[in-house]
Amino acid sequence: MKKTLVCLLFVFATVFTLPAASAQKKEQKEGKAPSIEIPETLLNQIKEREEIVSKLKFQQGVVTLKDGLATIKLPENFRYLDPEQAETVLVRLWGNPPGGEKSLGMLFPAEGSPAEPESWGVVITYTEDGYVKDDEAASINYDDLLKEMKENTRESNAERTKQGYEAVELIGWAAPPRYDQSSHKLYWAKELKFGDNDEHTLNYDIRALGRRGVLSLNAVAAMGQLQSIEKDMRQVLSFVEFNEGHRYGDYVAGVDKVAAYGIGALIAGKIAVKAGLFKLLLGALIAGKKFVIVALVAIAAFLKKLFSGRRKEEEAAPSITE
Repeated sequence: MKKTLVCLLFVFATVFTLPAASAQKKEQKEGKAPSIEIPETLLNQIKEREEIVSKLKFQQGVVTLKDGLATIKLPENFRYLDPEQAETVLVRLWGNPPGGEKSLGMLFPAEGSPAEPESWGVVITYTEDGYVKDDEAASINYDDLLKEMKENTRESNAERTKQGYEAVELIGWAAPPRYDQSSHKLYWAKELKFGDNDEHTLNYDIRALGRRGVLSLNAVAAMGQLQSIEKDMRQVLSFVEFNEGHRYGDYVAGVDKVAAYGIGALIAGKIAVKAGLFKLLLGALIAGKKFVIVALVAIAAFLKKLFSGRRKEEEAAPSITE
């Protein structure tokens, strides 16, 4: 069974803190380098994260969202966390600011831990702005839309940096938008760059249109994970469905409210900002906080420096012949 990076680093940390005082004195007496201890604050952070993960109660099988709004039929390779526990992951594990709009929960791959640096999840939200007409879907020029989105992103950087976040650059489509007329589902993916970060961020979006609003499923990951995440998100696309009475085809003309926007606005992200979705994902997106798990990165760097230092010492030491 796959061990998590957290466990591996914890083992490393434990090993390097084992020598007792007497052993340290013996090493010093023999002229060996003194043992090096991992800072206690880092060990405490690892323990805290592991404790948070151990208390998460994942669900599998069939999950009902928002009092019967929609159903998720989870295959064996996916699991679900309810809204409260999803908030725990977003805020306490991934560093998002608290107080954002609550989600309807999150989806995760069945293997791995949300505390791992390479982990990813799908945030589920719902916006009830009315029935979104899809008659413009086939005529949208996605190249022109991308240019508009890039310009809007640049313009929003002033406010973003004012709030203390790094500027963001929309690089382009990681997967171009595609709308399925029969299922009334839309998906696309963007490649983003935050500040001077070398690793670009992947933002993969799914929208399912319903009678009274839009169900949103958003995944944030590293661009290097595109191939595997795209495969998994196509699967997510198929197992999320509105329930009877809430489906797109249940719309009643003249009775139900019609949304003031269409498919293009959904893709452009204007509605996401309005609905508070961007605020919810702000910490996961801005500065790539999801991937910068402080304790793990610090310890990894510490171990790399430690091993590098020991190798240099060994190379510099004179050889001994009998």
